[in-house]
Amino acid sequence: MVELISNGVFLYHGTDIVPADSSAALDQQEVFNKERAYKETMAYRILMDHQQHEGDQDLRIKFDALTSHDITYVGIIQTAIASGLDKFPIPYILTNCHNSLAAVGGTINEDDHVFGLSAVQRFGGVYVPPHLAVIHQYMRETMAGCGKMILGSDSHTRYGALGTMAIGEGGPELVKQLLGRTYDVQRPEVIAIYLDGKPKHGVGPQDVALAIEKAVFKNGFVKNKVMEFVGPGIEHLSMDFRNGIDVMTTETTCLTTIWRTDSNTKEFLTLHGRGDAYKELNPGDVAYYDGLVKVNLGEVESMIAMPFHPSNVYTIKEINEGGRDLLAEIERQAVEQLDNKSLSLQLPEKHFDGKLHLDQGIIVGCSGGLYENIMQAANIVRGKSVGSGRFAFSVYPSSQPIYLELMKNGALVDLMSAGAIVRTAFCGPCFGAGDTPNNTGLSGRHATRNFPNREGSKPGNGQISSVALLDSRSVAATAINGGALTAATDIEYDDVVPAYHYDDKPYESKVYSGFNEPNKDTELVYGPSIKPWPSIEELTPNVLLKVVAYIDDPVTTTDELIPSGETSSYRSDPYALSEFALSRKVPEYVGRAKAVRDWEKSRQEGESAADLVTAYEEVKQALGLTESVEDMAKSTAVSSMVYANRPGDGSAREQAASCQRVLGGGANIAIEYATKRYRSNVINWGMLPFLTSEEDSKTMAVGDYVYVPNVRDQLFSDSDDYKAYVISGGVKKAEITLHLGHLSDEEKDIIAAGCLINYYANSKA
Repeated sequence: MVELISNGVFLYHGTDIVPADSSAALDQQEVFNKERAYKETMAYRILMDHQQHEGDQDLRIKFDALTSHDITYVGIIQTAIASGLDKFPIPYILTNCHNSLAAVGGTINEDDHVFGLSAVQRFGGVYVPPHLAVIHQYMRETMAGCGKMILGSDSHTRYGALGTMAIGEGGPELVKQLLGRTYDVQRPEVIAIYLDGKPKHGVGPQDVALAIEKAVFKNGFVKNKVMEFVGPGIEHLSMDFRNGIDVMTTETTCLTTIWRTDSNTKEFLTLHGRGDAYKELNPGDVAYYDGLVKVNLGEVESMIAMPFHPSNVYTIKEINEGGRDLLAEIERQAVEQLDNKSLSLQLPEKHFDGKLHLDQGIIVGCSGGLYENIMQAANIVRGKSVGSGRFAFSVYPSSQPIYLELMKNGALVDLMSAGAIVRTAFCGPCFGAGDTPNNTGLSGRHATRNFPNREGSKPGNGQISSVALLDSRSVAATAINGGALTAATDIEYDDVVPAYHYDDKPYESKVYSGFNEPNKDTELVYGPSIKPWPSIEELTPNVLLKVVAYIDDPVTTTDELIPSGETSSYRSDPYALSEFALSRKVPEYVGRAKAVRDWEKSRQEGESAADLVTAYEEVKQALGLTESVEDMAKSTAVSSMVYANRPGDGSAREQAASCQRVLGGGANIAIEYATKRYRSNVINWGMLPFLTSEEDSKTMAVGDYVYVPNVRDQLFSDSDDYKAYVISGGVKKAEITLHLGHLSDEEKDIIAAGCLINYYANSKA
């Protein structure tokens, strides 16, 4: 089904795979020349077209467009204004698909929407009102084009199938683009995703995506790399099928994607009124890749990702045939990821009559709510019923144009007649703000993620439900069988999809399009819940970090660092949102961090609190320092610190870092960072993204201090070895070595300034 080639490979004439260490390559080095062929990938060409710097190693990229939704755009625009924003220099599209229905926080949702509209009117942008489209479908329909690059403040910013290299990052990276700065990254490696064959009846894009995810996530095969889709199998895939695979690549932790383009791509762009955005993209005759993933599309089965990760993948047949024993093992592993180990998902109990039984089926968002996915579901349920039992079935078309076409061709009649509830474009079920299942319920979803709590349950309150990811076709097949898990490959149905007719009248009627038309007379409308960022001090010569959370899980998701769902209703108030930081993972974190923040505040005011004086005395005692407490207070800030093995998998939300900073956080320490985007968020909020060894990580515990002397000088030196001391009770527990890894000069300046806002303020002074 999926084969990995970890060594370098050449792709010859777009079809022939030639391993770099094979005799064929070694005997013809004039043809298979790595130094020449690495420049023949599609990714390289597009990156260099957007490069603003000399050479091809240190990239400084400017994008063609930006996009954000209503969890992130208020903070981004607030930061940009504080940093000197005059107008949006490139198209900036604000969508409102994440908090359209959330009922927490009073008027905050609509207050943010009103602010967003006033911002695009003042600075010249595009505003897509609630329910019209989810962020990525709107961008596919109106903005993506061959050879472009787009930056979004949502992790699933992926338009590679349309020839656009799109990257999801934290808000500060968008701020940089709004201020005319660059996105700085070292040239990423490029991995070929070689598609061959043709999918069988019943297999959809989610099945292919999950098969790839299973093969590449745990081994980090494509982490922070470009996935470049090539091979003869692409021609057998419709654009909706390609888009459905592409958007799920975020879960592999890759940086971005790019696909070969062809007549299907041209037809899609022409249909959407943008035929001039098409150009043929192909790798050169001899292109070099740093690795290759070969996918035989004809071997892919109906797949399912069990709780709690998109990489926890099985075939549906394996789940049903594995029975209660397999489900008991899956549950054991899932509960290990929960803090409350007494909770039960009751997965084994859901297996009876030879099948696992689901409580809910949902087709939603940028991965599930595509036209063909919903049409295939309608084909499957036509003339049938989902039954009057507990099983619930909901469908969310991802845009009003898609909704309109499904209305016109009768597909909505088929779905609703079968008992499906059809809703408007909304991302809520993808992040815990809609269709939360019952306690111990299992929801089968064609959506993007199935992390713990991603469906909206609250384990801290003794409740837990879970999500399994599967393709819309198998969701529908399961629905007509009363929730009994059924592979779409096992049923007969008409898989012919009528041609799609794009009608953009909903956008013409309601979307505000004001790029290049800023109106400085427009007043920004601030609701009462929109609060400014707190002031942040610059990096001191030394830092004293107190460990307030120690997370030993293999991976820590962004959702665990700052929960999604209802908490995002407080997104525009940094202090209110920070109250939820790590609330489901380390409930004591906020209180511990606030105590340290109070110490630091007393230091800044020149009246060190008694507990801070005690902390300084412990450091002096442990290390035999002779300087006075008063002198230490002048040169050594105290901050809270979170240790996690591999933090930052999942969402691009900057709040995962900003909430720590608001609470007085000064650093993260990790063995590695799960994604580049989370590490970038840490940096842009002025925290030190330290790395350590597994051995040294075990020397720390909650309540310990980590003292890092000369950290500011070291930041600007040529050495990346930071000597640090773990101290407890006035005793030196260990001397450890920390690293920051590669930092651009600008990133060093941002950390030294204390945060991105300070950095820009300093540059204006």
